[in-house]
Formats: sequence, C-alpha cells, structure tokens
Amino acid sequence: MQMYRPIALALAAAATLVGTSAALAQDKVLNLYSARHYQTDEAMYAEFTRSTGIKINRVDADDAGIVARLRAEGAASPADVVLLVDAARMAAADSQGLFQPIKSAKLDAAIPANLRAAATADGVTWTGFSTRARVIVYDPLRVKAEDVANYEQLADPKLKGLVCTRSGSHPYNLSLFATVVERIGDEKGEAWLKGIVANMARAPKGGDTDQIKAVASGECGVAVTNSYYAARLLKSDKAEDKAVMEKVRVVFPNQGTSGTHVNIAGAAVAKHAKNRENAIAFMEFLASPFAQEYFANGNNEFAAAKGVKVDNPALRAMGSDDFKAEQVPLAAVAKNLTKVQQMLDRVGYK
Repeated sequence: MQMYRPIALALAAAATLVGTSAALAQDKVLNLYSARHYQTDEAMYAEFTRSTGIKINRVDADDAGIVARLRAEGAASPADVVLLVDAARMAAADSQGLFQPIKSAKLDAAIPANLRAAATADGVTWTGFSTRARVIVYDPLRVKAEDVANYEQLADPKLKGLVCTRSGSHPYNLSLFATVVERIGDEKGEAWLKGIVANMARAPKGGDTDQIKAVASGECGVAVTNSYYAARLLKSDKAEDKAVMEKVRVVFPNQGTSGTHVNIAGAAVAKHAKNRENAIAFMEFLASPFAQEYFANGNNEFAAAKGVKVDNPALRAMGSDDFKAEQVPLAAVAKNLTKVQQMLDRVGYK
C-alpha cells in the first residue's frame, strides 16, 4: 500500500488547492440587494470591481420587495449589502433585525453622524450615502414666497384650501413629520399635522411628481416634494414637463431657522452576510469622492460625504447652492415613526 501514498498525498494537496481556490473565489464576490435602478450606478459598480477584483452580483427590487425577500430567506440569504432609498425604510428594516453593525474608521470620517444609524458599542447598522431635500413647491400667482418659507407655515390658516401632499403615511412624509416632531415636540407636532389637514385642497393622493403638476394646473397652491422630482422635470426634454416647472417656484424651507429636511439613500451590511469584509469594503467605497459623484447624480441628489459637492445644473437652477440642511439625526427621526403614524391617524391625515 506504500506505493499509493504519493498519489494520496497529491490528491489531498489538490483538494486543498481546490478548497483554497474556492475560498478565494468566494472572497471576490459581493451579493448586493438594491432598490436603486439608475444607469449611472453601473459605472460605479464597474469601478469597484476594477479596483478591488470583487465581482458584484445584484438583485434589483423595490424597498418593500427587498425587505420581504430578506425576511423570507432568513439565515440562508446570500445578501451581503442592502441598498434602500429612505431613512424610514432603513430604520424599519433595521428594527426587524435585518442588518448587522459594522465599525469603519473610513465611514466615521467621511459620513456625518446625523446621516447614519445611532452608534453602539458594536458599531453602526446603516449609513446614508446621498441626500435629497424635502422642498416646498408653490404657485407664485396664488401664494407669496414669505408664506411658505417654513414647514410650520403649511398649517397656517392663510393656506386654507391650498395644500396638497401624497399620503401622510408614505415614508418620505413620515420622515419629514418625524423630524418636525423631534424639533418642536409631540403636542405642537400633532397640532401642526392637524393644521395641515385643515388646509388641504383635496385628499392626499399620487406621488411627489403628481403634487408638482397639481400646483402647476391650479388644483393646489402649495405642495411638498423631494428635490429630485423637481430636478427630473427641469432636466426633461418634454415640453409639458418644462411648462410645469415654469409655473411653479421651489423653496428650500427653514433657511432662517432649523434648515431644510434631508432624507437619504443608504446602505447596510446584511445580517447574514457571507462576504462581510467585501461588504465593508463596498460601503467604504460608496463614501469615496468617485462613488459619491455617481451615487448622488444617479438620482439628482446631493453627496453625503463631507467635502464632496456634486455639480448638478438642475438642482442649482432650483437654488440649491449651499442651502442650509437640518442637523436632526436621522436615527432620532427613526424612533419617532410609530408615534407620528399614530398622530396621523388621530388627526385624520390619510
């Protein structure tokens, strides 16, 4: 039997080599679950692969679909990084235990603390990588600019019968409302929401773009929208979209006080990530100036990393240069979401 020992050793060595190769191949993979669907992201992903050798396997769905998939897959989920497009949605997924905390000196240095989940001894569970402003759009023929300079004025009786919004329970509005409640307190916050309901031109419906168009058509006098929806219309080649933006004006609210509410598109390392180190490397890459340009411009947003400024003519045309953004931590906003939803139910904000 001794004559077969070299063969056995060779086979064992080969098996070890195969195992090592498999491990190395595994190390060069990142499984990404993304709610983003912008062509500019392709160049960003390609650069990450080029610079690191890590191949990205991507699953695309909306936020709800991704969260549902993560829950269904459980510990068997292949997801390493999760990209979602709203702080409320990030917080909801986090509360379901779908993310894991990480520690990264690079992320700590690059991304402001108010754009991330609250830090614990184990690290941070999610991080914002781009921001968008929740702006006010108004009809200058019916409303004065000074009457819509602040979010609080949306509840002023001067605007009775003029205000339009999408559903109050939509995450974009929930994040805004939770921020205002964090600033002014529960009692005043609920009274403010009640005042907005009293000022509505019609029941909440549609999306943010629909609100802008409703102001342009005269159905409403005032509406709230994410800044990128207005930027899309400004950049559109369609004559009807340009006509809409010619009829409205955009305000970045609370410039003299707390600053304009900003929300985030962000990322987290999945709870059961099999390629954790690759996931952290990808998160750190998203904070780089190169990735910030693509990540933000892909949806007409603003960079989240300190010292990085994205040049977007449409946003600049809206008066976005150096606007004052609020500093209320999104982590604090996240804890108010359930409470704010209960307020909305009480005041009849659909």
